[in-house]
Amino acid sequence: MKAKLLSIGLVLVLLVGALLQISAVVHDRQTYRNIAIESVAQSLAGAQTLTGPLIHMACTEEWNVKVDKELRVERREFVMAAAPAVLTVKGNSQLEPRSRGLHATQVFNLKAQLVAQWADTEALKPVPLHASSRMSCGQPLLMMAVSDARGIRHASVKIGDQVLPLKPGTFFGSHPRGVHAPLPPGLARATPVEAVLELELVGTESISVVPLGGDTRMQLSSNWPHPSFGGQFLPVDRKISDNGFEASWRVSALASTAQQDVTRLDGDKGKRVCPPSIDGLSRGSCVEAFSVTFVDPANTYALSDRATKYGLLFIGLTFLAVGLFEFMKALRVHPIQYFLVGAAMSMFFLLLVSLSEHMRFDAAYAIAAAACVLLLTYYASYMLKSWARGLPFGLGIGLLYGMLFVLLQMEQTALVLGAVALFVVLAAIMMLTRQIDWYARFRQAGQTAQTEQVAKVAG
Repeated sequence: MKAKLLSIGLVLVLLVGALLQISAVVHDRQTYRNIAIESVAQSLAGAQTLTGPLIHMACTEEWNVKVDKELRVERREFVMAAAPAVLTVKGNSQLEPRSRGLHATQVFNLKAQLVAQWADTEALKPVPLHASSRMSCGQPLLMMAVSDARGIRHASVKIGDQVLPLKPGTFFGSHPRGVHAPLPPGLARATPVEAVLELELVGTESISVVPLGGDTRMQLSSNWPHPSFGGQFLPVDRKISDNGFEASWRVSALASTAQQDVTRLDGDKGKRVCPPSIDGLSRGSCVEAFSVTFVDPANTYALSDRATKYGLLFIGLTFLAVGLFEFMKALRVHPIQYFLVGAAMSMFFLLLVSLSEHMRFDAAYAIAAAACVLLLTYYASYMLKSWARGLPFGLGIGLLYGMLFVLLQMEQTALVLGAVALFVVLAAIMMLTRQIDWYARFRQAGQTAQTEQVAKVAG
């Protein structure tokens, strides 16, 4: 008996090693998927963050300084920026898949209208710091910054009835990528100023918007039904359905430092907009923003990895079921048979990963589970010496796979469902074995083993 228990323990160790290897395969395939997604982003455009519109102007102040009876000219260069008092963003994002080999990612096409209103442009009036200095300023620029300018498909800006020509770049410190339009001097001094910018932008993974206005409002709709709202501000209203989502934000400058971080006078040293974070936590030197990440629920490798973590538990429950059959029905099951049963259950996870690369995850799961259940039912009918025992055994394996599929679909309640299922299994085992005299059973098993050993010696 001790030798058999040790053999079964060795079998479990071998199967744990096999599960670890399968888990490593899943992680490798996940890495290949991430590389494929990065390849799409490098060829098209990555996550996008919108900063603007913003009016800025570069100025130079010169003054004379007398040093050792000589006059020297000193100068300082600075940038002045005016953020809009009201910023309204309306956008629609349509997603479509792009593939690299076996792996696909979602690419969005954002069509947005941004309306920026300035009550005045007092922030663009230079203030000299030295008496009798000479002040010269460049042409005011209206700029719109994006994190990856390769994704710009179309952009146009209009102030009143006048359409302004757009040029690449922003010429503004830490936000260099985007577009800008020189403003006629008279137009820049007008009060108030309203700019309407039409933007078509493509990218991958996520969209973020910096609340640059004194009052920033945004409405975003999409055909993607799996959004994850992040950044430092969650939407005030959202509707999610199978056909997509609609969300709206409203952020006041009183609740955000984004305006100060972007429009600070030392624009070259301003804070950068960091990549969006699903957890929504602020990260040190980052400009505040709100974001939408287009989560892909069909990430088969994440689901396969979660399934593999249940592998040892499933093998343990199966060995327990085989052991109960063997113990209660006085059967003889060899450790090699235990190994083959565990190997078949381990093979399920490898089948799941490989099939899910070519079809929907639920279809791959159904095929892999059905194949393993049929194989184990057929093998168990001979291992347990009866189809009457093999069929219930196969039914139990099928229930285990069904429970695992439910756990994978209900991520938020997976722990409580798993705990309840294990409690039910434990309760069933206790009920079935409540009248067994374990001492007598082990004594009988020991005597049987001793009789067989004596018979072998006598033979």
